[in-house]
Formats: sequence, C-alpha cells, structure tokens
Amino acid sequence: MSTEAGAAEVRRHVVGRVREIDIVVSAVRSRRHVLLEGPPGTGKSTLLRAVATSLQRPLFLVEGNAELTPARLLGSYDPAQVLAGGYSAEAFLDGPMLSAMRLGGLLYVEEINRVPEETLNVLITAMSEGEANVPRLGRIVAERSFTVVAAMNPFDAVGTARISGAVYDRTCRVTMGYQSAADEVAISKREVDSVLSELGSPAEWSATDLARLTTLVDMVRATRSHPDIRQGASIRGAIDGEVLVRQLGELRGEGPDEATSSLDACLAALSGRIRLYEGSGRHADDVVEELWRRYFGHPGEPRTDGRPGKAGAR
Repeated sequence: MSTEAGAAEVRRHVVGRVREIDIVVSAVRSRRHVLLEGPPGTGKSTLLRAVATSLQRPLFLVEGNAELTPARLLGSYDPAQVLAGGYSAEAFLDGPMLSAMRLGGLLYVEEINRVPEETLNVLITAMSEGEANVPRLGRIVAERSFTVVAAMNPFDAVGTARISGAVYDRTCRVTMGYQSAADEVAISKREVDSVLSELGSPAEWSATDLARLTTLVDMVRATRSHPDIRQGASIRGAIDGEVLVRQLGELRGEGPDEATSSLDACLAALSGRIRLYEGSGRHADDVVEELWRRYFGHPGEPRTDGRPGKAGAR
C-alpha cells in the first residue's frame, strides 16, 4: 500500500488529525521511530492503531511505568521448560519488544517518560541498532520494518523523569494537542453511538440532543483554561457525560436535560479528570458545578444530594 493510500485509509477511522496522520504514516512507512507528545485523550492510541491496521503491521502495546523492567520488555525463560531442557531458545518467551522485532511490527510504548533508565537503554539500543542482546539467548536482529512509536504526556510530572535526549535524537517528534470543538463533537457523537449500540439502545439524536452534546463539549474544553485547573479534562469527559446523562434520565424516569441528572452526570464524568492547582483551596466538585451552571444555565438550582456548603462555594 502506498503512503497516500495508507493515509487515506487512516482518515476513514480518525476524525480530523490530517497533518498528524500524514506525518505518522510517512514516518512509519519510512521505518522512522516516532514520539507522539500530547495530553491524555488526544487520540494518540487511536491514531496509531489505525496506522497499524492500514499498513498491515502487527501492533504490540507496552505501558510505561516504574515496573517495566528489561525482562518484561524483552521476555524471559519459562522456568518449567528450563528445568526440563535447560536454557534453550524454545524455553524463552518473547516479550513485546522481541515479538515486534521478529515480526517487523510496531512497538507502542505509552508514557515513555515513566520508563526506568535501565529499560529505556534497552529500548534505545533497539531503536539505534535494530537489535537486542539477551543473556543466554544471544543477539536478536529486528526485521527491517520494526518501528518504535512512543507517547508521552508533557503536562504530567508525577512519577515521570525528564525524557532522555537520546530518545529525541532517535525519533521524529509529533505534537498532538486538543482538536477543534467541531472535531471533538464529532468524536464524542461517534463514541456515544458505539457505547449505546453495545448496550442495545442505539442513540437517537434530536436537535436538542446535539445541542446538549455540543454544550457539554464546550464545558469540557473550558476546564482546560479555568484559572483553578492545572490540567483539564479530555474529550472522554464529554463522552462519559453524555452516556451517563442518558442512562440517568432513563433510570430516574426523567429527561436527560433535567438539572439533577445533568449535574450528577457532569460531576461523575469530570471531577476525577481535572487536576487543580495546589493551594487553590477548592474542591474539584465545586469547580465542575461552577462550570455546569455557566454552560447549562441552571444558576438557581439548589443542590439535591444533601452535601452542605457546596451550593454557595464559588
């Protein structure tokens, strides 16, 4: 498949992201390693899965964290087989990196800035030399199409380390910020359709429903520039909010635009997704409720959950 055909196929499955699709498809087809840099919920995994499918490359996912040891990345020997026949090649169980190397696939490393230095060095060697050296197993040479795509969230400093210059030197960096409001509405609608179809109740979209979803997306986007919020919510907040408000309305026998269900859905979908500045003196629920009142126009609605002091906390 040509680069043009591959990019066109990815566009069928990804909303927007034309520039990013072109760059990532071109880089992967050219066997260049890629670093996707952007906040959570900006479609990094979705984009890469679509690229792997369109280019017919197997995809191996690795979650970057402090527990990702070289052995977990490379693989390890099966103790039972070692006892039975020694350290043979047949007793070795490939980890995700060796599997991707042998098959010429894509190795996707999420949150690469959380990976311990010792493990990162193994990854860098594979990116630079296209090989890995495993004790007792020997030297493994990657197929030519082996490609590493790493991702990182530049705004989350908890549990992360400064990314090594050696990684930047071996990758093509692609930044993925939040998309336009129109794209986020389209993504949300598509995902809500998928969720509700799986539940056996396909979504119906009246003009009122679309207006509510658009307002919900606007509210989510507002969390990204609120003065009390260090990191705002991703579009997943709008998706969950719309699914929840429909389900709550059905459960309670009221419309999805009733204030009680609307506020409860927003609190559940967004309060855990935002990160407030230290010292702001506010609770996440208060900030979400403030935004809900601003965007859904219920400034005089009292709280109905019995929590003291929340209605006036501004």
